[in-house]
Amino acid sequence: MNNNQHELRLQVERLKNEVGELIHFFQQDRDYHRMVYTFWDAKDILGHLTFWHESFAKNLSDVGKGVKPNPLKGKLSEVNTLSVESTKNETITNLTQRLSIAQKTIEEFIFNKDITLIPYKKGSRDYSRLEHVEVVANHIDKHLNDLTKHYGTTKK
Repeated sequence: MNNNQHELRLQVERLKNEVGELIHFFQQDRDYHRMVYTFWDAKDILGHLTFWHESFAKNLSDVGKGVKPNPLKGKLSEVNTLSVESTKNETITNLTQRLSIAQKTIEEFIFNKDITLIPYKKGSRDYSRLEHVEVVANHIDKHLNDLTKHYGTTKK
């Protein structure tokens, strides 16, 4: 196994742990409608992360299956608003299940060496498998840290 494959395995394990910690956070008996950011409560953050995780999983699986991917379109601020609006009426249980399914899809395709670049968003550059996993893990970690700080809890 070369260094890049080894690093990818480590980062996928990190991503898997971040997703597991996020799901664990939302399995507690808490008020998830407390505001964490100016316009987003904790449940909105879960919806946002689930939306983006599903996008990553779909783009990755499309490339892996030889299907033309259809990445998200629009300014990042617009897509982030859509990520919350489109998941607003979902239950926390449904969102964590969707997140888990997206994670399984990512794990199914991420080690496919035929996949060199994964689209992120229309108008943005594509990312290598390693870069994309690192970006996603960091994104989840940032929001999870904000959640745990806001709720006075610690990451598991």
